Amino acid sequence: MDEYKRIETCIGRYIADNYSHAIEVGIGRNTEAAQILSGAGKLLRSTDVKQMPVPEDLSFIIDDVFLPEISLYGEADVIYAIRPAIEMIPPLIGLARRVNCDLIVYHLGFETWGNGGEKIDGGVVLHRYHRHQKPSKRVD
Repeated sequence: MDEYKRIETCIGRYIADNYSHAIEVGIGRNTEAAQILSGAGKLLRSTDVKQMPVPEDLSFIIDDVFLPEISLYGEADVIYAIRPAIEMIPPLIGLARRVNCDLIVYHLGFETWGNGGEKIDGGVVLHRYHRHQKPSKRVD
């Protein structure tokens, strides 16, 4: 297995084992993680800023993380991105906060944003930049 497939396989398996409703932002041409999640029934959709040649069995929508269509993400319990451009991290964090879901990022090399978020060993180093917030219990 080549290194890219191994990385994507680790990411797909980690997310499939820990989440139920995933959305990949910036799918590009490497669809291995999304296919693992789709096969497990856990991929809601994948997105990219332009049309990408993804397998027909993957749900794909054009969306720009800098101006996201929020309604596309409301059901997600995790948004993930594999090797996103570093300038995409702030809007991804903002999106995850807005829809209250986790944000998992796999960076190229040793890139990180800010403090790097919570580091997770998913077979490869993943960064959780946002964790969904459980609603606080109201005391009357």
